[in-house]
Amino acid sequence: MSDLHHIVIVGGGAGGLELATKLGHKLGKPGKARVTLVDAVLTHVWKPLLHEVAAGSLDSNAGEVNFRAHAKQHHFEFQLGRMSDLKRAERYVVLDPVFDEHGQEVVPERVVPYDTLVIAVGSTANDFGTPGAKEHCLLLDNLVQARRFHRLLLNAFLRAEHQQLALKTKLRIAIIGAGATGVELAAELRHASHELPSYGLHNVSSEDVELTLVEAADRILPALPERLSASATRELERLGVRVVTGNPVCEIKAGELEIKDGSSVLADMIVWAAGIKAPEFLAKLDGLETNRINQLVVEQTLQTTNDANIFAFGDCAACPQPDSDRPVPPRAQAAHQQATTLAKTLVNRLNQKEAVPYIYRDHGSLISFSHYTTVGNLMGNLSGKSMMIEGKVARMFYISLYRMHQVALHGFVRTALIWMGDKISKALHPRLKLH
Repeated sequence: MSDLHHIVIVGGGAGGLELATKLGHKLGKPGKARVTLVDAVLTHVWKPLLHEVAAGSLDSNAGEVNFRAHAKQHHFEFQLGRMSDLKRAERYVVLDPVFDEHGQEVVPERVVPYDTLVIAVGSTANDFGTPGAKEHCLLLDNLVQARRFHRLLLNAFLRAEHQQLALKTKLRIAIIGAGATGVELAAELRHASHELPSYGLHNVSSEDVELTLVEAADRILPALPERLSASATRELERLGVRVVTGNPVCEIKAGELEIKDGSSVLADMIVWAAGIKAPEFLAKLDGLETNRINQLVVEQTLQTTNDANIFAFGDCAACPQPDSDRPVPPRAQAAHQQATTLAKTLVNRLNQKEAVPYIYRDHGSLISFSHYTTVGNLMGNLSGKSMMIEGKVARMFYISLYRMHQVALHGFVRTALIWMGDKISKALHPRLKLH
């Protein structure tokens, strides 16, 4: 066993994988520390793209990063497993056993010792205890769920295609939650409904797909500026998406939503995209402080309040902002910034230097309406003002967010090659994933 300082990162999402990559080069390659990434699956897909996978606009296989291959290329180690427990006094985490699709154990329960632990396990959907949500709603928390949604969507189109014309009914899809995921999913589904008929589904037109977006707040995108919300509402209405605001969902039944004002929304497919919470196991981790949605409470240095050897960031952490009573918002840009800050802190840690405090910098928000348009605002808190943008310019900035993530993982040269490959693939393959 190596005597090198061992940094264990649990969670290979956008932030966790970027951090492992940075530390692999700064500490792993020169032999200054061991860096180990732990994740419950073998591949990484950027979470903001999952709604495109669900609608079929993106083939997830093209955008996947294999953890083992990436670890080898970037000088860190990878362990497959789901964290289930923590022993702070002994400094190790417990990983559940791994089973195959037949229930056979592939890898037994293990312990992974650490000197420094980083928890970056992201978030899951928060159904707020709504009756029927678990039984009747589809989720888009991970790649498995997005692929399942895509299969069900294709089957729903096929079912509609082969109905007798006299009995033909609309395909009704309801999305609960009009944050960025819900709004972008609605637009991608409208795009799919326009494209699929061109691939032989002649009895199904876009008008046969009824999309309803339900939001408890009085406007969609409630966390973003009001004028951005208003612009997004106009675009959704132009696309034929029914928008219901100011009406929380009270109960979900098979094929039906009951909302607060007493009305109901009929739906063949129901997607829950409202709210987040951190995984429940975090609330039981050996005395670490958590909030009401299971997020680990951290200092501005991203160290947990009860253990200076354990850090947390991304959606699973409640990080304070100076001069604000609200924690850092759970957004991809925050996780990216935190990974950069934390990499500096962990390098400093090995050199007995101070931790670097994290300060959130809001670079604005962008909402993609599939191939139709993109709207957003830039700059955010950098200048105290924001600049509204839309159309091709906004689309360019939106795409650049994903490319920045790829640059953080692969560097400029390889990202350029990936971009060229994406262009070629787009020219050679169908506009939608059809299987």
